[in-house]
Amino acid sequence: MKYTEFEDIISSDRMRKYLVACNNDTRRAMTLYRHNLTLSQQMFTMISCFEVAFRNKIDKEMKRHWGNDWLRDFVMPGGAFASDGRAAGTKKIIKKAYDDLMNNNDYSHSKLLSQMEFGVWKYMFNNVQYRLGGRCLLNIFPNKPRSTPQNQIDNSRIFQELDHINNIRNRIAHHEPICFGRPISIDTNYALRNYARMLMLFGWMGIDGPKLVYGLDHVGDECSKIMCI
Repeated sequence: MKYTEFEDIISSDRMRKYLVACNNDTRRAMTLYRHNLTLSQQMFTMISCFEVAFRNKIDKEMKRHWGNDWLRDFVMPGGAFASDGRAAGTKKIIKKAYDDLMNNNDYSHSKLLSQMEFGVWKYMFNNVQYRLGGRCLLNIFPNKPRSTPQNQIDNSRIFQELDHINNIRNRIAHHEPICFGRPISIDTNYALRNYARMLMLFGWMGIDGPKLVYGLDHVGDECSKIMCI
């Protein structure tokens, strides 16, 4: 396809960064765009595996403390998230999903769990919701390093790490590039940092991340291809 056709479909605004990074070489810009899509697919595969594993770890821990329908119970009258207005955003998301399932006569805990977006799990570690949840969720990280005065590995640190993963997840979901540095240049460090972050958190959870994603993980290979464009 000629670049003029490609740009007409994708849009000149979207292609501007690619042209800048490729010194206005239109052929390279199209190649970079396509490779960014492939890298996004590879990263989303990793994020999907991480999200499911992370969600299930949270669920097991919360069931131990709050029972098998803990997520529903948290937003019912008197529930942990119903009792504090600072958790209203999360309560609203959970309650809407619960109400939709009930209206369809289709509620189960597992279905409610699967309706939650990544941000719900991230916010389980902000200070308010971590306290409301019983301050137990650091238990899902049995292999995390011990905190030091210079390096606190607490719920706030976990929240920050999850926020980075949430941000790249949202960038990919909204079709934003993940192959640029600042100033605009071809750079895969953003993707690689978040890839390493997920492997780190897998390890802290006691999960062998490389084995889990064996045969699915091609992030490093795709980053190498991008840097050779």
